[in-house]
Amino acid sequence: MKKSVFVLLSILIQLSVAAQEIITLYPSEVPNSKPSEIKETGAERGLYKGITNPTLEYIKPENPNGTAVIVIAGGGYGVIVYNGEGLGSAKSLAEKGISSFVLKYRLPSDEIMEDKRIGPLQDVQQSIKYLRENAQKYGIDPNKIGVMGFSAGGHLASTAATHFEKSVIDNPNNTSLRPDFQLLVYPVISMENGMTHGGSRDNLLGKNPSEADIELFSNDLQVKENTPITWLTHAADDKVVDVDNSIIYFEKLRKNKVEVEMHIYPKGDHGFIFRHPGWMEPLFAWFKRNNLL
Repeated sequence: MKKSVFVLLSILIQLSVAAQEIITLYPSEVPNSKPSEIKETGAERGLYKGITNPTLEYIKPENPNGTAVIVIAGGGYGVIVYNGEGLGSAKSLAEKGISSFVLKYRLPSDEIMEDKRIGPLQDVQQSIKYLRENAQKYGIDPNKIGVMGFSAGGHLASTAATHFEKSVIDNPNNTSLRPDFQLLVYPVISMENGMTHGGSRDNLLGKNPSEADIELFSNDLQVKENTPITWLTHAADDKVVDVDNSIIYFEKLRKNKVEVEMHIYPKGDHGFIFRHPGWMEPLFAWFKRNNLL
């Protein structure tokens, strides 16, 4: 009994230490929003819904090395797996000296947004802008700010990495919204039939999206030579998000001469990070090769 209490206290202490700072993304009016009665829920389990006031949670490393990562957890654009994919990954990055910022983004909703297609992207662009404009405050290099996304969060991260030339936020200083790198973990990439994750597409684009929206938000179709360098990982037996999402993205990046590295596990299914404790080791090696660690 005493041992279990000690373990519980240790976990609680670790969680409290991890919560370094909560940054409100929009100190005044949240863009693209409309009045609603929706309330945020899920704090007790770390599975958030109903977010109307997006934030970044700063996980400060003991010895920051200048690299920063915005961590974007998944959940099919219907929930955010904040603690498991978000905070858990951010802590592992911070242990290596990487300044990590877990994004609690608005989930697409007609009830709280004028245009739900761009709401999550606004929050990522705002995060990049904020960190770039406040790089000195956090001891980070403004040229070493990347995004890391899981599942639908991978779709959001890859959207930020392929749609940065068009600002969907107020950006009076014309601050670059381009991530310097993208890290995608079992990501949703395509919105096309037979490839996409149906729930993610329905939540983001609606039940009957136009062909134009399907093409625009199929991020493999938006790759260009200036797309940021990329690290991908997926499981071949993923039954939720087909591994072809990563494979087609890899091919488009390679053909556009964008540096890309991909690791595919033969088994692990979706959410394999909870079953492969060493999954980040190839990522840390990639960080070193790219002078980010």
